[in-house]
Amino acid sequence: MPDVLTVRVQTDSDSFQEVVVKIERRTYNKPFLGGFRNMSRGVEFHNAGSQTNPKRRPDKGIQLFCKETQTVVEKNKQQQTRNTTSTQMTKIGLYVSNMTDKLITPGKYFTAEEYHKRRLEAVIVLQKYFRRWHAINLVQNLMEQRRLRLAQEAQEELQKKREEEEKLRREYEKKLNPKTREDFELLYHDLELWMREETERINRTLTGAERKAALCALLEEETELIACFGMHKLNANVESQQKAILKLLELYKLFLKCAQSRRWKAFDGKITEMDTPNTLRGKELLEIYRSISTNDIPKDERTSVLLALKCTVKEHECKLTQEIVTLIDREVDLMSREVKECNLEGLRKRICTLFLQYIKIPEFNPEIAGLLKVPQDPLKLYKNVYFCHSCENYLPSTKFPIPANSRTIGRCRSCYQLDNEARKREAYFKYRLILETLRKSEVDYQDDTKIVFLVQLPDMQYLIENIWNSQSALSACSDLYELVMIRWDKQHEWSPWNTILLTKEEADAHLKLCNLQKAYEAPFIYKIKQKHIWAKNYFAQFPAMSSFLHRSNDQANAN
Repeated sequence: MPDVLTVRVQTDSDSFQEVVVKIERRTYNKPFLGGFRNMSRGVEFHNAGSQTNPKRRPDKGIQLFCKETQTVVEKNKQQQTRNTTSTQMTKIGLYVSNMTDKLITPGKYFTAEEYHKRRLEAVIVLQKYFRRWHAINLVQNLMEQRRLRLAQEAQEELQKKREEEEKLRREYEKKLNPKTREDFELLYHDLELWMREETERINRTLTGAERKAALCALLEEETELIACFGMHKLNANVESQQKAILKLLELYKLFLKCAQSRRWKAFDGKITEMDTPNTLRGKELLEIYRSISTNDIPKDERTSVLLALKCTVKEHECKLTQEIVTLIDREVDLMSREVKECNLEGLRKRICTLFLQYIKIPEFNPEIAGLLKVPQDPLKLYKNVYFCHSCENYLPSTKFPIPANSRTIGRCRSCYQLDNEARKREAYFKYRLILETLRKSEVDYQDDTKIVFLVQLPDMQYLIENIWNSQSALSACSDLYELVMIRWDKQHEWSPWNTILLTKEEADAHLKLCNLQKAYEAPFIYKIKQKHIWAKNYFAQFPAMSSFLHRSNDQANAN
C-alpha cells in the first residue's frame, strides 16, 4: 500500500471532491481482539481495532512519578488503662441478693525462685522422657545391627562350611578318579602317610616274626594300591589321547586359515581378494583333505580321491610320504577285494592323520609357516634344548624345574615326578596354589616385580614349612588351603624378606592398613622381622637373589 492515497468523495448530488489521505504506518502490532468464522465458507473475520495511536496526556510541564502506596508500620503494645467501676451494696431501702456470689480465698503464695524451680523440674521430666525415647531407639538400632552382624556371620560361616565340604568333595573326587599329575601326587602322598602310620603301629605293637609278617602284608597292600594307581594312569592316558585328537581338530582349523585368500580394503571401501601360489597350494590340500575325510562315497570316487592324494604326496620324497603312499595302496587293494567299510575305518583315519602331518610341514605347505607356534628352523631351538641325565632325552628348557639355588640343569620334570612317587611322595599341590595366587596378586600391583617369578615350588615349600611353620602368623591357622602369602610392606615389592603368611580374611585386613607400627604391637613386629632375617640369610645363598638383596639393603639404609 502506498504512503499517500487519493480518495474521491461525493460532496453533492452532482459534485465530487478528491481528498488526499496520508497513511500512517503503525509502529506496533495490533492486539488480537477476537473474531468469528463463517461456517459455510470458512472465511475468518477479525474484530477491527483503532488505527490511530492512543491519545497522549497533555504535558503540564511537571514531572510526575508513580509511587506505591505508603503504609504505616504498625506495632502492638499492651497498655493497662484506668477503668472506673462501682459496687452496689445493700443499704437502707435497697436489697442486693448474694445468691450468685462466690467466696474466694487466697491461695499459697510462691516466689519467683519457686516458680523457676517448678519449671526446671518440668524440663527435667521432659528430658527424662526424651532420653528414654532416645535410649530405646539407640538400643533398638544396636540390636538390629547385632542381628544383622550375627546373620552375616552365620551366612559367612555357612558359606565357609559349604566351601569346605565342596573342597573335601573335590579332593575325594580327585582321589577316586585321578586324571592330572596333581591328583596322582595327592594319592601317593596319602599312601605315604598311611604307610608311615601303619609302620609305626606295627613297630609299636608287634615284635619278632609277627612284626615281619605284618610288614610283609603291609608291603603287599602297598603294591596292590600302586597297581591300582597304575590302572588309573592308563585310563588318564586314554583321555589324553582324546585330547590329542582335539588338538588335531585345532590343527585342521589352522589349515583352514592358511587356505584363505589375502584380503584388504581399498580406499573406496571395497574388499579386494588375491590368491598367491601359497594360498592356492593350501586350497588344493584342503580340498584333498575334505575329500578323503568324507564318508559314504562310492568306491570309484574314493579311488580317484586316493589317486589324487598319491600324486600330490609323491611330489616330495620322504619317510612320511612313503608311508602315506603305502597306506593308499593298501586301501585300494582292500577295496578291490570287497572288504567291508567298517573294517577300513582305522586305515582311513590313519591316512587322514598322516596327511594332516604332511600339511603341517612348511616345505610342503609354505603358507602354514607363519601360523605355527614352534619355529621350523632347528638352529633356533638348540639354545633351549638340554640333556636329561636320568631319562637320557633331549628336552626343551620348559621341561626342567630350575630352583633359584640351582647352578646346573638337573633332571627333567618327568624324572622328578617318578622319583617323588617312588621315594619321597610329597604333594606340592597346596604350595603350587599359594605360589600361583601370590604371582597373580603381584601382577595386579603393576610395579615390575621380579623376585616372585624366581621363586620355585621347593623354595616356597621351604619358606612355608621352615620359616612360617605352615601356619598363619596371626591366628596360627594351619589349613594351607586357607592361607595366602602377601607383602608385609605393600609399598615395596614382594620378596622372602618382605612377606607374611595369613589367612584370606586376615590378608584383606592387612592390606588395608596404612601404618604397621600403629596396627601391630612391638613384640609381633619383632617376631616378623626375625623371620625376615632368617629368610634373607637362606636366600642369600642363591646367585639370582644377590642383586635383589643388595638393592633391599640400600633401600633400608636410605630409609
